[in-house]
Amino acid sequence: MLDLIRQQQKQESTRRLTFNMARSVAEIAEAQRIRFRVFGEEMGANLPSAEPGLDIDRFDEFCDHLLVRDHGNDKVVGTYRILPPEQAVQAGGYYSETEFDLSRLENLRDRMVEVGRSCVHPDYRDGATITQLWSGLADYIGKHNHEYLIGCASISMADGGHYAASVYNKVHKLHAAPSEYTVFPHCRLPLESLQQDLEVTIPPLIKGYLRLGAYIAGEPAWDPEFNCADLFILMPVSRMNARYAKHFLRKAA
Repeated sequence: MLDLIRQQQKQESTRRLTFNMARSVAEIAEAQRIRFRVFGEEMGANLPSAEPGLDIDRFDEFCDHLLVRDHGNDKVVGTYRILPPEQAVQAGGYYSETEFDLSRLENLRDRMVEVGRSCVHPDYRDGATITQLWSGLADYIGKHNHEYLIGCASISMADGGHYAASVYNKVHKLHAAPSEYTVFPHCRLPLESLQQDLEVTIPPLIKGYLRLGAYIAGEPAWDPEFNCADLFILMPVSRMNARYAKHFLRKAA
C-alpha cells in the first residue's frame, strides 16, 4: 500500500499540466469526451448526445472551453466551459436558467460570465489539476473584465438527497447572497423531507468557490438528468478573497 502511495506521489510530481482555451473543433471534442466519461459513465447522467462518447448540448457552440492538459501523455484531464454575457444572448440565456429563475439578476446580465460542466479525470483529482482550472478561470476573467461569475455547483444525490440537503444547510447561513440576488429553483430539492444535519464534507469545488468569496444564492435545485442537486453560485469579482485571488492570478501570469 505504501509503495502504491509513493508511486502515485511520484506520478503527480512529474506531471506537466498546463491550461489553454480550446482552439479547434477537435479540442472541444476532447472536453466533451472527458465530460461524457465523468458525467455519463461515472455519475450515470442521462446525456442525450447525438455523438457516441461525447457530452454535447445546445450551449456548447456558444461557450469557450477551458482545458487542462497533461503533456506527459497529451491527454485533456480537466475542463470548464465558460459562457460570456454576449454569447449568452445568442444562446437564448444561460444554462443556469434551465434550473433557476434569475429574474433578480436582470440588472447584472451584461456583466455576468457563467462557468459550468467542470470535471476532472479520476486519476487527476488533486490540487495541481484544480489549481490549473482555477488559474485558467482567473486568466479568462482578468482578460475580459467580467464583474460577476455565476454557475451551478453539483452535489451527489447518491443517498437520495440527504447529503446534498446537509451540505446546503451547512453553508448557506454563512454564505447566503443578499436577498436582492436570490434565485429560485424550477425543480426545488425538497429540503423539508430530507435529513439536513448529517456530518458532511463540503465538495472541493464548492469549498473553493466559498473560499474565493462566492455567495450561495438560493435553495438547491434537483437535476434529475444528472441525478444531482445544484447550488447556484454567485461570485462578485470584487469580493474575491485577496489571498486566494493572488495565488491563482500569479499562476495564470
